[in-house]
Amino acid sequence: MLPVSSVRSHPRPPVDPLTIGVLTLAVASVSSSAPLIAFAAAPALAVAFWRTLLSTAVLAPFTLTRRRVELRTLTVGTARREGWYCVLSGVALAAHFATWMPSAQLTSVAAATALGATQPVWQGLIARWQGRRLPYVVWVGIGLAVTGAVLATGADVGVSGRAFAGDLLAVVGGMFAAVYTAFGERARATISTATYTTLCYGVCALVLLVVCLVGGVRLHGFGSGTWLAILGLVVGAQLLGHSMFNHALRRVSATTISVLILLEAPGAALIAWAWLGQLPRPLALPGLALLLVGVTVVVLGGSRAGRRPVPPVVPADAATPPFRPPAG
Repeated sequence: MLPVSSVRSHPRPPVDPLTIGVLTLAVASVSSSAPLIAFAAAPALAVAFWRTLLSTAVLAPFTLTRRRVELRTLTVGTARREGWYCVLSGVALAAHFATWMPSAQLTSVAAATALGATQPVWQGLIARWQGRRLPYVVWVGIGLAVTGAVLATGADVGVSGRAFAGDLLAVVGGMFAAVYTAFGERARATISTATYTTLCYGVCALVLLVVCLVGGVRLHGFGSGTWLAILGLVVGAQLLGHSMFNHALRRVSATTISVLILLEAPGAALIAWAWLGQLPRPLALPGLALLLVGVTVVVLGGSRAGRRPVPPVVPADAATPPFRPPAG
């Protein structure tokens, strides 16, 4: 998400009530992700595998019928580089799911969601590693986020080692989400959304399948409640949540959506409290609040610094700035 690049070459139409409703639905949908994972009576890796496999199954028919030429071009010539970006992005997404999704079952939903939302912080550090200078305000935001994460995870150390391990996995999950986005930005420069998403999810599902088979993770025999939770993840967080955010980019800036996605943390905490009876630990609340403030500063500061003049030629599929919300 950081930096979110490029400015539109034409003004956006005004935000209408339909767009507001779409954004509300998207926030509610992604907020259900961590509670559904915590509810599912199945190994987190199995849930991640089925989530990506079923999502790929939904997207593949359209891509195979409408994007066949594009798919073929990714196997020859210079376009193979973009094809490899899709593959690497899928591997990084698998690593994200393999770390963040177990965290939702080990620690509280509030902690897992907030710590996973540190993705823009890691995105900023990746940008610095690539040689881009970060403005002072971004470093301030990173400092606030890191301090908040330390306070939140420190509170869980006193609760249990299991919760602390979940906190660490959530942070690592945020790191892999940043790597996933970095590769995705490179791929989406020339590849359509449908092709990129289908390939990325397909590779992710394949990697998770291999991990599950090697690790002896059970992939079947779950109860009906667990399968409903998995379908809820596919329809809600994956398709309605992410798709609605992308749809709203026609009228709302990517920076605004980046900040709106942070509402996933309190939204997930409220759902977990009402549905699962998970009341956030009092000692962790100040740290989680400071963490979200820091991430907001990073997103807004990085967006202002990343604005550039509009390039003379914009690919047809890149009419809107590429944006991929957190996979959780």
